[in-house]
Amino acid sequence: MKKALLVLACLATMPAFAQDYWDDYEYESYDATDAVRYDTYVGIRLHKNERIAFKYDIHDGGNSTIREDNFGFGLVAGNRLSDNVKIEFETMYTGGAKTKRATKYDFDVWANMLNVYLFREYSDAIAPYFGVGIGLASIWGDVHAPYGHLSDYVLDLSYQAMLGVNFALNNRVDVNVGVKYQYYGEVEHHMHHTEYAITDIDATEFYFGAVYKFGMK
Repeated sequence: MKKALLVLACLATMPAFAQDYWDDYEYESYDATDAVRYDTYVGIRLHKNERIAFKYDIHDGGNSTIREDNFGFGLVAGNRLSDNVKIEFETMYTGGAKTKRATKYDFDVWANMLNVYLFREYSDAIAPYFGVGIGLASIWGDVHAPYGHLSDYVLDLSYQAMLGVNFALNNRVDVNVGVKYQYYGEVEHHMHHTEYAITDIDATEFYFGAVYKFGMK
């Protein structure tokens, strides 16, 4: 009888011991997983230029605005600094070519930007954000006109403002969509060693991006 009572007592206490064990295991597992922070990322970004504008202005003469719909692409690398702030380096290419009034305009732009984002994350999956960026843009401009050929290059200040949403597909991969305005800069055109005209370049763009996140414990 005593042995039977002892066995029953052991059986009665086993669920309690088992529950304590699994509680401790789940707590430790959660801590171990939570300690891994995937804060650094690299990725790609595609831009849809919504009528990028090349404002060509001849000194003491006429002006013409060339608008062109096209695509741009870029690479990004960044880091999440806190729960609401991240910083990012972006390098990207865009451009446009069009003939208007017997003049052919051809522009290529390579911009390198430092971006800062403020965001708010919901359910660890959706994060609306606002961002601003500043950097330098290399601009190559060719104008083939009846009065001559202008070919010039400049490195100019560029800035942008962005509004979008980031979606976490899993712990490693995010995708984001957004809209932005970017002023790429101004290229000066010279003829006979004097400044003949200038072209301001800016655009409103939609973009789509994907990044891969990595980190360490």
